[in-house]
Amino acid sequence: MAVIVRYIRDRWKRAALLLFCTGIFLLVFWLERLSLRAVGYGFLLCVVFLGCVVLGDFFYYRKRRRELLWLLERPLAELSLLPEAGNGEAELWRALVRQEWEERRRLTEEWREERKGQMDYYTMWVHQVKTPIAAMRLLLDENEARDRMLLAELFGVEQYVGMVLSYLRLSGDGTDFVIRRLPLLPILRQAVRKFAPLFIRKKLSCSLEETDTEVLTDEKWLSFVVEQLLSNALKYTREGGIRIYMETGRTLVIEDTGIGIDPADLPRIWERGFTGENGRIVGSATGIGLSLCREICKKLSHVITIESEPGVGTKVSIRMDEAAVRPE
Repeated sequence: MAVIVRYIRDRWKRAALLLFCTGIFLLVFWLERLSLRAVGYGFLLCVVFLGCVVLGDFFYYRKRRRELLWLLERPLAELSLLPEAGNGEAELWRALVRQEWEERRRLTEEWREERKGQMDYYTMWVHQVKTPIAAMRLLLDENEARDRMLLAELFGVEQYVGMVLSYLRLSGDGTDFVIRRLPLLPILRQAVRKFAPLFIRKKLSCSLEETDTEVLTDEKWLSFVVEQLLSNALKYTREGGIRIYMETGRTLVIEDTGIGIDPADLPRIWERGFTGENGRIVGSATGIGLSLCREICKKLSHVITIESEPGVGTKVSIRMDEAAVRPE
């Protein structure tokens, strides 16, 4: 029924013209005093002929409309998928679509080449900058007592370099996710051990509750999420500590006693580049970490949420359901 209504809306001008011409002929026949039988016979022939024409045009219209709707539901990979032109005007439209398609393909290829060059450059830069960082760490380890402040700053540089590399990998055309069933506790212990010097330096406690939970996840990417959340918690916590534990429903919780998040900022904390009020307090905030965490969790079919109260602390929960996760 919707197709009929659409057809009438698109073809009403033609129908009005035909009715107008038919009316002129009937008026001329009436003025010439032709017999009613002859007029009726001619009118009947016209109605039958026009009815066949309209019916054929309707079926052609419906077929073309279905073809176009089918094309709208999928990307136009080949120009051969376009329906054949039925007249000169349609041929011009087809040529215009072909021209736009070729231009889009050219721009897409240029964008891909440019992006590949950028990815290659930044990936090379990240790997190259790791070498002097490792050398500086070896040199500083020789005078660890004297250079603890430098070691802490170097650790921060390593974190930012790792974040850049993770961002590049996540933004690439492919991913290296390997989904397996893994014990969660070793992943958490490794992350806590990595940040142990910062806990000691800031004199903050860290409570990691024992758990025998196994999860379907990617070890490397989940470790990145946990480390990023620990880094944020340490950045915004000045006293008290951080607690890591499991809640019912396979939910990992990382809870701190930090400065909390302003309620006005909570809806936007997942936006890339958004730092909010805390970003003005802590100048080193980039606004990238949480957006990466959410994107990674989405790819791992984990659900990450944040609850926070200013002056009390922040609670980050990662629900790791297995229904939507497919192991390798």
